[in-house]
Amino acid sequence: MTRRPPRRAGNHVRTAVVSMPGTVVRRRSVGPDLGIGTADAGWSDCWSATADLAAGAGAGVGVAAVGVACVLRARRREDLPLAALPLLLGAHQIVESLVWDAGGGTGPATVARAVIALPLPAVWVPLGVLWAARRQARRRLTLPLAAGIVTAAALAYALTAHPVRAEIRGHTMGYVVDLAQPELVIAGCLFATVGALLISGDRGLLLLGVLVAAGAVICWSLWELEFVSTWCALAAVGSVALLVWVNSRAAVASLEPAAHR
Repeated sequence: MTRRPPRRAGNHVRTAVVSMPGTVVRRRSVGPDLGIGTADAGWSDCWSATADLAAGAGAGVGVAAVGVACVLRARRREDLPLAALPLLLGAHQIVESLVWDAGGGTGPATVARAVIALPLPAVWVPLGVLWAARRQARRRLTLPLAAGIVTAAALAYALTAHPVRAEIRGHTMGYVVDLAQPELVIAGCLFATVGALLISGDRGLLLLGVLVAAGAVICWSLWELEFVSTWCALAAVGSVALLVWVNSRAAVASLEPAAHR
């Protein structure tokens, strides 16, 4: 992340930026500039279009292929939303390669990439966890789902009201979008996704939540050091973990009497 030098005091628009790995969020306010420097941040993904294509749809070993395997292996209808999550992540990487090919900018691929990366997972993940969870865990899982719905609405409004810009930054692709309350949006995203996994009451999903949380910290650290982004690698590892979860659920379902499935 690069830092701009402090500017002299004066009355003009000031932009405060709060960043998370994978997301640039900017909060604008009008008032006296107190000489505090602004910062550029962004969500960054794989380090080239070739890497995105390999991670997204690579010959049966990419994220999309893992998603197909997850869907085919799922034996419970309730498991299908989470089983299909790697398909979303694979589409994410494929669309990102189109953004690379276009050289960034504000085109349709950039908007599609922003929709897939921001509002959609905030609802998809907690809803999928709620459907897959045991009945006794569903009441508490309405909390991350509610947070996800509110967060997704805020993100959808921001994507509709403001342009999204993609910027090639060395070996990463960064995106910029304006948000009114970035800290709350980031907290909402994390609670809706990682939080739902951690409180799911399912051992496999709990382990997935720990994996995603730890991976996010690693990716964040590398991104803050301006090293290559590793989000596509985290998506691949998470997708494989989901495949393991789907297989374990399928094994249990095969032992259940037909009347209880």
